[in-house]
Amino acid sequence: MARAVLKALIFLTVSLHLSSAVTHSLQYIHTGVTPGINFPEFTAVGQVDGEQFVFYDSNIRRETPKTEWIQKINAEVPDYWSSETQILKGHQESFKVNLATLMQRFNQTKGVHTWQMMYGCELDDDGTTRGYSQFGYDGEDFISFDLKTKTWIAPTPQAVISKHKWDNNPGVTEGQKIYLENICIEWLKKYVSYGRETLERKVRPEASVLQKHSSSPEVVCHATGFFPKAVVISWQKDGEDVYENVELRETLPNQDGSFQKRSILTVPAEELQKHTYTCVIQHSSLEKELVLPVRGGGSDGGSDGAPVAIIVAVVAALVALVAVVAGIVVWKKKNSGERRKEADVKFSENRFTLSNS
Repeated sequence: MARAVLKALIFLTVSLHLSSAVTHSLQYIHTGVTPGINFPEFTAVGQVDGEQFVFYDSNIRRETPKTEWIQKINAEVPDYWSSETQILKGHQESFKVNLATLMQRFNQTKGVHTWQMMYGCELDDDGTTRGYSQFGYDGEDFISFDLKTKTWIAPTPQAVISKHKWDNNPGVTEGQKIYLENICIEWLKKYVSYGRETLERKVRPEASVLQKHSSSPEVVCHATGFFPKAVVISWQKDGEDVYENVELRETLPNQDGSFQKRSILTVPAEELQKHTYTCVIQHSSLEKELVLPVRGGGSDGGSDGAPVAIIVAVVAALVALVAVVAGIVVWKKKNSGERRKEADVKFSENRFTLSNS
């Protein structure tokens, strides 16, 4: 059962929209899980620039702040937390219905299953924007929105019925376009203005190279404690870039809000004796790239600062990944004191409800 949840969370990590050119990003992820395991049936997390700022789950049943800077919203939107909580309670119920619908489509009657929605937007220095919205079932792509054509892409037969239904519903397609191209960007700008000091800080990585033992063909280059999230880890052999036999792992969050990442090079021990291998780390906090040599004798091959043990905190990572979940933020007009209308809230809650008819 736990394996099914892990598989679903892997879907999140492999499909995150990351780019070193992105100045700022806003992302939400909702995850619904069938009942019967020691795991919340619904979780929702919001992240700005990879840093979690809001969280909700079906156990606590309220949206809560996860950073100090988001508290600034209270002065501008006094009912922000209560309104978001009500919306997420609606999403929680719709996710439960959608899971039952999907189990029918896939002819499933039992087992642990997951239904996920991930959406967000990105803003570059030059004003370029991007938006995305996608869904996954049991860790696999289910359906996604093509912003250019305003149509839904269904990679699996079970999603075709939803594609036809949503493609023919202008409220869904136009609503997605407006949200991703305009509303999401405006909220991103607002959140960045609240947390600029934190979000635009630069913290250099601590890095190390480790070979578990001299006969191991794997060499690991690990960087941790850095911020912002974008980082490049590469390998060189005698000064030339190496691309083969390299496994680049996903960037993971640390509990203090910084990030960690590792790259694994598979190379025979005799090659390490004959040639000079180095790990090269590039990050916006560095005036020049870090170059760490790989020594052929095993153990720690070098570090920037104190050696760093390569420990990936699985539990913390899972919590942070599940924390990639939050409700659709309904647009509040800029400089407007209007409260949300009931119709707006209902549209947000129900526009992605699945059905078998």
